[in-house]
Amino acid sequence: MNSKVIVITGASSGIGAALAKELGSKGHRLVLGARRGKELKEVASHAGAEALPVVVDVTRRQDVERLRDAAIERFGHVDVWVSNAGRGSGKKVMELTEAELDEMISVNLKSFYYGIQAIVPHFQQRGRGHVINVSSFLSRVPLATFRSAYAAAKAGGNMLTTNLRMDLRATYPEIHVSLVLAGVVDTDFHRVAGTPFTVKAGSRIGDAVIQSAEEVATQIASLIEHPVAELYTNPALRELMLRYYQDVDAVEDRMARR
Repeated sequence: MNSKVIVITGASSGIGAALAKELGSKGHRLVLGARRGKELKEVASHAGAEALPVVVDVTRRQDVERLRDAAIERFGHVDVWVSNAGRGSGKKVMELTEAELDEMISVNLKSFYYGIQAIVPHFQQRGRGHVINVSSFLSRVPLATFRSAYAAAKAGGNMLTTNLRMDLRATYPEIHVSLVLAGVVDTDFHRVAGTPFTVKAGSRIGDAVIQSAEEVATQIASLIEHPVAELYTNPALRELMLRYYQDVDAVEDRMARR
C-alpha cells in the first residue's frame, strides 16, 4: 500500500482499534476518534508514531467536523474516512422505548450522516477519496430480533451509503464509497449490548464462524487497497442474504423454528 491519511471513528476498542494497529503497522498516517480518551491514547500508541488521537462524540456534528479539521490540520488532507463507531441494544420491537430507538439512530445512523457530510466536500475538492461505513449483516437479515433498533438504524445507514455512491458515481469516479457488512465479531460490543450467548472468535453460530476483530480489520485494510461497493466479512452470511431475498417467507420460517 501507498501511505494514506486515514480517519477511523470508534477507534478505542474492537474493530476500530484492530484496524488502527493493522494500518499503523503498514505505515499509514492515522487520525483516531472515540469518546474514551485514555483507551484511545493507548490504541494510538500502538498505531504508528504519527497516529493522532482526538476525543469525539460521533452523535455530535461539530465533533465530527472537528475530527476532520484535526486531520487536515495535521496532515494536509484525508484519503480515507472510516465510520466505524456504533453501539447495540438488546430489545425486541415491542419492548423498545422511544429514547432507546433515538439513541440507536443517533449512534448508528446519524454518525454515518455526519461523517459523509463532513468529509465528502473535501474529497470532491481533491477529486478522490474513500468513504467506508461499517454496518452489520443484521441490517439485511433479521437473525437476531433483540437487535431490532440497532439493525433498523444500520439499515438506514446502508441506504445513505448506497445513495451517496450513486450520487457520486458519474461525476466523481475516484471517490469510492464502501459498505462493510460485518457478521458476529468477538468484541466488547456484545458485553455492552447484552448479547444473550457467549461470543468467542472461532466458534460457530449456525453456518457462520464468529470472527475476531483482527480478521475483520485485515479485510477492511484490503478494502482500502482494492475498493469495492460492499464487503461481507463472512462469506457464509452473504450466501444466507442471497437465499433470504430469493424467498423471504421460507427463510424466516426456518429461522423462527430454531
